[in-house]
Amino acid sequence: MNYSFCKASLFFLFFMIGFHPLSAQQQRTCATMEYMHSKYTPPSGFQDNLDGTGTQIPNARNNKQRSSTTIFTIPTVIHIVHKNTLQNISDAQVLSQIQVLNEDFRRKNADTIYTASEFLPIAADTEIEFCLATLDPLGQPTTGITRTPTTRAFGINDTIKFTDMGGRDIWDASKYLNIWVGEIEGGILGYAQFPGANSNTDGVVIDYRYFGIMGTATAPFNLGRTATHEVGHWLNLFHIWGDGGCSVDDFVSDTPASDGANYGCATGHVSCGTTDMVQNYMDYSDDACMNIFTEGQKSRMQ
Repeated sequence: MNYSFCKASLFFLFFMIGFHPLSAQQQRTCATMEYMHSKYTPPSGFQDNLDGTGTQIPNARNNKQRSSTTIFTIPTVIHIVHKNTLQNISDAQVLSQIQVLNEDFRRKNADTIYTASEFLPIAADTEIEFCLATLDPLGQPTTGITRTPTTRAFGINDTIKFTDMGGRDIWDASKYLNIWVGEIEGGILGYAQFPGANSNTDGVVIDYRYFGIMGTATAPFNLGRTATHEVGHWLNLFHIWGDGGCSVDDFVSDTPASDGANYGCATGHVSCGTTDMVQNYMDYSDDACMNIFTEGQKSRMQ
């Protein structure tokens, strides 16, 4: 993974999570697969290109020879595209999301104590960290946060990623993880681009209501796990059930087969002859239920 190293100072944030009215029937809606099928012709080709060999991943994300103790630190820019003051989320809310990403990917999240005992032997510290960029593409100091007023809400057609379409242009995808935060229509929490697609649209999009752990963060997706899930896609992970039935693979050997997404926190649910890993970040469980990446997922991401 050919990323430049950067340092970031993250304050330990202790925030009270705000209450927002939301239906108890609300379910996670990740549009990554729909989005990626729309970008590849024929649509079915993209999963074949992103199989377990990883042969289609561009050099910018290829891992060089390294020791097992190498920590990858990914410079990240957060593009906030806002229609109003509410959507123009605070720096503190952004920092809370960076902290969650680091805790989840390094398995330092406090809720690791709730990981099902049968999956503890394969629970992984992915050795991947994130920091807000300290230099912009011109080499000038930056907070790693951009703010762009707009009159638009967005779908999954990437308009949020272009200034002339009401969004904000990407920063060089070979040097930064770009995350756009704005209003996504249709109840979609977020979506991501897998490796191997257009470098001009590379990155992750999150609705402002499901980003970080404070401010506009809305239960039951108010613990920052939407970004963890979508960044997992950005690093080449499929949904835990492979977006199909028992015969469809997510290309990770240590995740049990599943016949579909799990919602809420259906721990103990059995399908395909095994217990579903509903606490995996790549399922559709509520934020409070998610707490694990596996060693196989770690290997695939790296």
